[in-house]
Amino acid sequence: MPDFTLELANGAPEKRVAGLDEVGRGPLAGPVIAAALMFLEPPDAALSVLIDDSKKLSARRREAAYAALIDHPSVRIGLGAASVAEIEQINIGKACHLAMQRALTHLGAVPDLALVDGNRLPELGCPAIAVIGGDRKSLSIAGASIIAKVKRDRLMARLSERHNAYGWEKNAGYGTAVHMAGLREAGVTPHHRRDFAPIRAHIAGATHSAGAI
Repeated sequence: MPDFTLELANGAPEKRVAGLDEVGRGPLAGPVIAAALMFLEPPDAALSVLIDDSKKLSARRREAAYAALIDHPSVRIGLGAASVAEIEQINIGKACHLAMQRALTHLGAVPDLALVDGNRLPELGCPAIAVIGGDRKSLSIAGASIIAKVKRDRLMARLSERHNAYGWEKNAGYGTAVHMAGLREAGVTPHHRRDFAPIRAHIAGATHSAGAI
């Protein structure tokens, strides 16, 4: 379980230490969403016990943790996104960093330090530490992962209402069997990442089939 050790070791709460994480690196459709989260004081046990790596939590537990974080008076949150067009223009790694930069901008206060999940750091305008597996170690990063995950899942569910062949309300744009069947049935939407290999292959196959008629 993540805890507040990293934050305390780096001067929190006297220093403002924020956690940063992104969601949506691997899906075939939809944007990248990032969140920045900062505790103004060490979280109490009632809040801490709700927080874990978002990938380990059930949808119900994520929603409960999300609600607790959003409503907590000592939690500050910023959100950022990178669109499908931006992912295609600058590549997925840079798009993840762009979303993190935007999330930090929307935090409302420049932190003294950012703890960033992963092994590479975006340019943030403040000191930062890359934390591999950070959503399993830091409450701030884990909290950010929950916020980003819930926000992105809700967005993909809304998109699924208009594009209902792909199962995005359940697979969040990942390349599941349902999603791939939807591609064969309904084709590529503007929300698909055309530079990702499975989408490129589908487009190439569709073009080849059309040319063979």
